[in-house]
Amino acid sequence: MALNTEKNLKTYYSIKEVAKMFSLTESTLRYWETEFPYLKPRTTSNNVRQYTDKDIEELRYIYNLVKVRGFKIAAARKMISSNRNGVNKSTKVLEQLVSVKNQLQELKDALEKIV
Repeated sequence: MALNTEKNLKTYYSIKEVAKMFSLTESTLRYWETEFPYLKPRTTSNNVRQYTDKDIEELRYIYNLVKVRGFKIAAARKMISSNRNGVNKSTKVLEQLVSVKNQLQELKDALEKIV
C-alpha cells in the first residue's frame, strides 16, 4: 500500500497557527468566536484553543465575508446562517480567482524578465 502524502496528518491547530494562516491577530479570532456561535474550537483543561479543519473552513467563510468582501459582522453572520451553500460556493470561486490572478502575475513577471 502506498503512503498518501497528500493527506493532512495534523488534527488540531493552535490559535497562533490559525492566526498566522489568515494573517489575523489572536484577539480577532477570539472575538469572532463570540460573534459566530457555530465557531467553537475545542478547548483543553487549560483553556487552550484547538482548531480542527472544520473550524478553519468556517473561519475561511468568515474571513472571506468580513475581510475580503467588507461585510460587517452582523451581515456576515446573517449571510452565513441564511445562505451557507452560497457562501461556500462564493468562497471557493474567490479562492480560485485569487489563484489565477497570482499565476497571471507570475507569468507577467516572467515575460518582463525576457523582454
